Amino acid sequence: MTKEAAATASIEDDKKNVSHSEQEEGMADTMTAEERFVDSFPEKQKKKLLRKMDLHIIPCLILLYLMSYIDRANIGNAKIEGMNEDLGLTGNQYNVVLSIFFVTYIIFEMPSNFILENYFHNRPSWWIGIITVAWGILMTLHGIVQNYGGILTVRLLMGVFEAGLFPGAILFMNKWYTKYELATRFSLFYVGSALSGAFSGLLAYAFSLMDGVSGVAGWLSEEEQRYLTTRMTLQDGGAKLQKAGSHFSWSLLWDVVSDWQFYIMVFNYWSNTVPTYGLKFTMPQIMKNMGFTNSNAQLMTVPPYVAGAISAYCFGRLSDKFKRRSYFLIIPQSMLIVAYSILTPLAPKIKDNIGACYFAIVLASIGLYPINPGSSSWISNNLAGPAKRALGIAYMTSLTNLGGIGASYIFIDSESPAYPTGFGTSLAFGALGIVASVTLDVIYIRINKRRSEISEAEVREKYSDEDLAVLGDKSPLFRYTL
Repeated sequence: MTKEAAATASIEDDKKNVSHSEQEEGMADTMTAEERFVDSFPEKQKKKLLRKMDLHIIPCLILLYLMSYIDRANIGNAKIEGMNEDLGLTGNQYNVVLSIFFVTYIIFEMPSNFILENYFHNRPSWWIGIITVAWGILMTLHGIVQNYGGILTVRLLMGVFEAGLFPGAILFMNKWYTKYELATRFSLFYVGSALSGAFSGLLAYAFSLMDGVSGVAGWLSEEEQRYLTTRMTLQDGGAKLQKAGSHFSWSLLWDVVSDWQFYIMVFNYWSNTVPTYGLKFTMPQIMKNMGFTNSNAQLMTVPPYVAGAISAYCFGRLSDKFKRRSYFLIIPQSMLIVAYSILTPLAPKIKDNIGACYFAIVLASIGLYPINPGSSSWISNNLAGPAKRALGIAYMTSLTNLGGIGASYIFIDSESPAYPTGFGTSLAFGALGIVASVTLDVIYIRINKRRSEISEAEVREKYSDEDLAVLGDKSPLFRYTL
């Protein structure tokens, strides 16, 4: 290179450095006080604060979800200990008892989140406490029912009060954690579902051996409270935009019900819900079909759920780390296909294929439990505005639990031990989940690309800040999480 060329290059570099420096200064000048506060918050203190939040929030939610899932799923353990005979259940009455819970559970999810967001938004613990005590009482009443009508009544009422826990907890976590912190926390929360299966088995084993025997201010500093509140406000576009998107209206309800993404995302959820409930309700019987005694069959249900809990956490961490949702749904959904492809041909002779079938059940659990937290974080990321997020999460959960009704009927006693309907349906929903994940990913990419072709200046020329807040995820400035 000649001296002249080198000098010219040096001058150009200096210009670029000056220009870059000016840009940084300009950006600093345009930052609000809130943005500067959040930006300057020490990284070490952020990590410490996140750990503090995790220790105060997540264990309580896990415990609540653990108890709620034990309540609804341990009926499968009760069945192999003679519940059907004790209550005089015949034909498909057991399946009706399973499905009736989901009728009220689905109906009351949106009303519960509406009450939580509009009347208990400052003290969600009150509402969650009320419904928890109510379904705890109803669960206790299971022990005194004497017939088919009694068990139907308590299951129906239990669905009313348990309906608010899952969507309420998802909404609650959305108020504390930013978008790429959610999948890890959702997965930890959903660990309660997996562990409930393990605890159900352990508790049922213990009971089988008894046959014949008779607040914020307290743990957050003012600066930490300000940081947490401010960062969530900034994520929603600022206080003014957050407020504009927080009001309920009938048009907002229509916006939720008519949003296309729910009706594709639901197949992701169903790839979890249908196989999970089917397996939870039937796993003790499957273990018994392998030749285990009642007590040992209960114990053999524990390892698959433990594996599922570990899997849910690992996939959640990876999803947040790589900031990608679809990949970490497709991988576990693929595991489902492998697992049920093993079970479908081998289950008719399950006693001759205990090792392969048990491995397939463990693999199915590893694939099942990451799907729900992954889907929940994906849909939460892609709903803009507090009000739409509150209604949308509840509506999504209602659609999801329609799968629970179907799951109550796919494992038919007369088809034991092969269960072709149960295993075949689970395999099909795993495949549908992959199709849904790929479809959503492609559509989101195309919408983001189309929106990026319009400059922000053009958008702001056409819309006010309030207009953009009302548009929410339909705003030209909104980008879908992939």
